[in-house]
Amino acid sequence: MNLDFFVPTNKTLQKYIEGYYFIAQTEKSNSFNYWTFPNNYFILSISQNIEIVIEESKLVVKSSSQDNIVVNYVASYTKPIEVLYEKPVNEITIYFKPLGISQFIENTETLFKYKNASDFIPFSDFAFKMKEIFLLENRTEQIEALETYLISKLLNKQLSIMESILADVETDLRIHDIAKKYNFSRQYLHKLFLKTLGKSPTEYRKIHRFRSSITNQRKTINLTKLAHGNLFYDQSHFVKNFMELTNNNPSTFFKKVNTDKEIVWLFI
Repeated sequence: MNLDFFVPTNKTLQKYIEGYYFIAQTEKSNSFNYWTFPNNYFILSISQNIEIVIEESKLVVKSSSQDNIVVNYVASYTKPIEVLYEKPVNEITIYFKPLGISQFIENTETLFKYKNASDFIPFSDFAFKMKEIFLLENRTEQIEALETYLISKLLNKQLSIMESILADVETDLRIHDIAKKYNFSRQYLHKLFLKTLGKSPTEYRKIHRFRSSITNQRKTINLTKLAHGNLFYDQSHFVKNFMELTNNNPSTFFKKVNTDKEIVWLFI
């Protein structure tokens, strides 16, 4: 089973959305499962006629006889999650960039109180619109309809300060010094991150460096240079980070996954 990942065609949406993938139910569809690894995206999945069972480090998607639209999101996770489809269903999953969901939802603080939820209703007409999109048989038409709908919900908030803070956290500046730069206490910066991203600055940085090393792996000669090039203190710090986020050391991890993909999964 391949998950084709699409980058938004609309340039405005490209600022806020990394991309999305579609799963389509067919008569010959078989069960499949994969591991997904921590990232800093806000992941929103819309599925048709299903039920979701959430277990520890595992999410099981089952077909349902009910005519429904189930919307679930994952705002934060720090361990690999296995996703099992007992049978492929109709699904659209959207990957919002850090702060991206804030451009569509007025009050995101409520969202980030929870790591995930399986009964999310972002807009009053959302389920109706998603049903319409699922009925479209042409993928190009589905993408066009999805992007038109998302553009209609765009809020155009001014988030320049938080964007600057994120840019600083992605460097090697100490968290204490970043807080001081904006006349914040470290405690206030911590609360601000939980409110707007659902994770602490330290957690955000750890995941950013991990993801950056995946992106740069195919351009780097060896793991030592990869570690230093992505702001890990040393090789042991690099290995520890990977073990925490993937349950594998870097060498084993890179043998198992295809880093040429926009979103890294491990199919099993």
